[in-house]
Amino acid sequence: MLSKEYIIKRFISYVTIDTESDPTSNTTPSTKKQWDLANKLAEELKAIGMSDVTIDDNAYIMATLPSNIDFDVPTIGFISHFDTSPDFTGANVKPQIHENYLGGDILLNKEENIVLSPNYFEDLRLYIGQTLITTDGTTLLGADDKAGICEIVSAMEYLIQHPEIKHGKIRVGFTPDEEIGRGAHKFDVKKFGADWAYTMDGSQIGELEYENFNAASAVVKVKGKIVHPGYAKDKLINSMYIATEFINSLPMLETPEHTDGYQGFFHLHDIEGHVEETKLQYIIRDHDKEHFEARKEMMQKLTNELNSQYQREVITIEIKDQYYNMKEKVEPVMHIVDIAEEAMKQLNIKPLIKAIRGGTDGSQLSYMGLPCPNIFAGGHNFHGRYEYVPVESMIKATEVICKIAELTALKK
Repeated sequence: MLSKEYIIKRFISYVTIDTESDPTSNTTPSTKKQWDLANKLAEELKAIGMSDVTIDDNAYIMATLPSNIDFDVPTIGFISHFDTSPDFTGANVKPQIHENYLGGDILLNKEENIVLSPNYFEDLRLYIGQTLITTDGTTLLGADDKAGICEIVSAMEYLIQHPEIKHGKIRVGFTPDEEIGRGAHKFDVKKFGADWAYTMDGSQIGELEYENFNAASAVVKVKGKIVHPGYAKDKLINSMYIATEFINSLPMLETPEHTDGYQGFFHLHDIEGHVEETKLQYIIRDHDKEHFEARKEMMQKLTNELNSQYQREVITIEIKDQYYNMKEKVEPVMHIVDIAEEAMKQLNIKPLIKAIRGGTDGSQLSYMGLPCPNIFAGGHNFHGRYEYVPVESMIKATEVICKIAELTALKK
């Protein structure tokens, strides 16, 4: 496999390019700076020897590694996204390399006393003795999902350099704007031409996921009436108080900070409030389709009840579905999960088959006709200053890609 130093150099060349996406933009990609990495990746794919390298007007990149066997096997794909989350800045990333991690606190930033500690982030202890890449505490790192891109490019380069490893046709795809939910929106599944694919976008080593949340957004607008407070008796209606009623009427323990595993939630992520109008923005998540529908119905019923209580339309709600659980589309072709699981086992990686508490390009792609489970890319603590990735996990993910290609090409 390619050396640790080679993987580190490639990864750092990606994360030091700012590719933060913007949910308020109507363009694709949503930010011009995503083109900086997109164009670099297209050229790099050509340089390592990939065929049919294309980059379209929306910055979607595709390339082919031709088959090196003389019999037909399925065409498989590997997909990652190159944008980073707008939740935290990705500008001027300064990666720090920590060799032979000893298991204690990591001082990310002395001036600001920013510490990455296993007392809070317990997963750090899984990687004692390994090489960790962190931020300097002032930005996110971008392992989500530049680690996945690094692994795919590195695996393709290794397969090109080692033709003795037999494989069928492999397609790779890199997308913009995944972090704002649009990564698959303009992905041309027909052009991609794979029978199935894998997103390299998971976290801890061993993760293998083919279930994710059903997801919706909800915008709640509450109307009040502003009157001079000195003359407000029986006239003023404070929309913020009604909004508080709405918030407190939802199950208080069904929020992200109180749920895990298969438990769904309501997440209030933004409030803008004045006496005259208050706007609440929620996301609704649940793995179970019936529970998902029930959550949306609960919010609509609560809206209706408050309007009835105030005897006028004080609240409006707009609910929009965002994506669905890919389990429905992957279960009929479970052999694609079995192949990934077997690849991990052959590499002495313990498969961690679990449900994603989030979404993935793979969810939307599965419903677009491209079944697409998700495989670990190695990073932890995404979207914030405490993000890190073990280099050994990236190497293992690279090996998994190569092993999946090899297993898919076994003559039946």
